[in-house]
Amino acid sequence: MGAKTIVQNFYKSDVLLESEKVNALLHPEVILEWHSTKGFLKLNKDQMIELSEGLSKAYVRSKTRITHILSEGNTVSVRYSHYVKTIENPREEMLLAHFMVIWEVKDDKLYRGYQMSQL
Repeated sequence: MGAKTIVQNFYKSDVLLESEKVNALLHPEVILEWHSTKGFLKLNKDQMIELSEGLSKAYVRSKTRITHILSEGNTVSVRYSHYVKTIENPREEMLLAHFMVIWEVKDDKLYRGYQMSQL
């Protein structure tokens, strides 16, 4: 499977809410460096799975709308907006944030991520 396909599989609808699927796509040594409007986070695999579990408790649906995806070798850049539906109001879709991320794929898994987000 190519690097671009692996990254696309990570951002398919509801995958971010399913920690088992997230786990299957992450390299054991994955690191995500994330610059957000709330500061800098450096997440390892366990922390990324915990984040997925937390999202699944707060949201019933998760959808990413990719506007740009570029691939070169084992590196994939993605620009997307992340939308969710809350448990309290599952009929209304709300924007969680806009993202730009560069992923390095190793052994057919997400290995290094460099992400920026803005509300």
